[in-house]
Amino acid sequence: MGALPADFVFGVSTASYQIEGAVTADGRGRSVWDDFCDRPGAIVDGSSGAVACDSYHRYAEDVALIRGLGADAYRFSIAWPRVIPDGTGAVNPAGLDYYDRLVDALCDAGVKPCATLFHWDLPSPLEAVGGWVERDTAQAFAAYAQVVAERLADRVAMWCPVNEPVIVTQLGYGNGMHAPGKTLGLGALPVAHHLLLGHGLAVAALRAAGAAAVGAANNHTPVWPLSQEPADLVGAQFYDALHNRLFADPMLLGSYPDGFAALVPGPVADDLEIISAPLDFYGFNYYFPTLAGAPGGAGDPAIDTSGLPFTIHRIEGYPRTDFDWPVVPDGLRELLVQLQQRYAEHLPPMYVTENGCADAVEPDASGRAADPERIAYLDGHLAAVAQAREEGARIDGYFCWSLMDNFEWAEGYTKRFGLVHIDLETGTRTPRDSYAWYRDYIAATRASAPQGV
Repeated sequence: MGALPADFVFGVSTASYQIEGAVTADGRGRSVWDDFCDRPGAIVDGSSGAVACDSYHRYAEDVALIRGLGADAYRFSIAWPRVIPDGTGAVNPAGLDYYDRLVDALCDAGVKPCATLFHWDLPSPLEAVGGWVERDTAQAFAAYAQVVAERLADRVAMWCPVNEPVIVTQLGYGNGMHAPGKTLGLGALPVAHHLLLGHGLAVAALRAAGAAAVGAANNHTPVWPLSQEPADLVGAQFYDALHNRLFADPMLLGSYPDGFAALVPGPVADDLEIISAPLDFYGFNYYFPTLAGAPGGAGDPAIDTSGLPFTIHRIEGYPRTDFDWPVVPDGLRELLVQLQQRYAEHLPPMYVTENGCADAVEPDASGRAADPERIAYLDGHLAAVAQAREEGARIDGYFCWSLMDNFEWAEGYTKRFGLVHIDLETGTRTPRDSYAWYRDYIAATRASAPQGV
């Protein structure tokens, strides 16, 4: 198996609502996640991101942890309601000042800032008038992108306009598991289109402000058919189109998968020209494959696919994380090779913008948090990246999810992805064994890898 090159980018990722806390500080407005957390029963443990890791006040500690890893880059997100509290209109200078300080601290530490503009915390006033169902939200997002880019583009190394539009579409507006909690089913497809349009408009705004590198942060999963029966193959193909190609095809090819263009609002052809602006990199998040089959099958009861032309099934035979997700490192290799083959010359260099393991190991009496399962997870997935490079995939970087434990959306604080443990009472940061492992892996790769491979 080949080694990763010395110039391979190693990073860690977080998101604003999951770590910042300080939801009423310095003029920040409300987001759909503030509202969703107020709903009884919406969050498993009844918690919210109101305090989270308090990174808004403790960002210097977090930057020091990133520097201690020897990481090349830090992917964080900017909270739209912290910058433009109402989603449109007046800019909040204090919000921009916070991200200015964070970016400067990263630069001073020798860490490349990688900013995501939308990691799901839509300003509440925009949702009150329809949110991503409405085209105007994409225009508002472009204006927000311009404000942020004019302030930060001179120092941010990489930009991802929208994180995982498929998850916002499916879980936020399709089945209601995430904020804003809408249950539109396939009626959520306009959301997908407007997120894609927002992406394209933001790309233009970022480029106009001189952004160094603009890409994406889609969520991808290899889709495995339940069987080779024609009905199961059709179900798997539909899910692949809905989850993977619905977002990648417009960005990379300037077209929708067959049949989808007629289901989204127009002007589709004009919008696709905006959506498909060339990217400097293609980022994607990988966690596990999906086993899909024909409608009417015995799908995973945790996933409601009623009324949809596919079912989702449990994948057996692999270790599982605390999220009950199967650990399948080879799925990442499979996905990288598939993307390279599917999009060929249309695909810019790839980055894994998220990949990680839920493993809620607590520090013991000596203060050590031993998490061998997470170490094995990271080792397996980084080996899969190296193997995919051997098979011809152009993959230039990997961001571990996550730097620290955080508010894990509808799961609250019951799922912990951090290389660093967070004590929710005190905010104390305690690096787990996986932190040291990742630090040593990065150092060893730089020391042993041939330059420019």
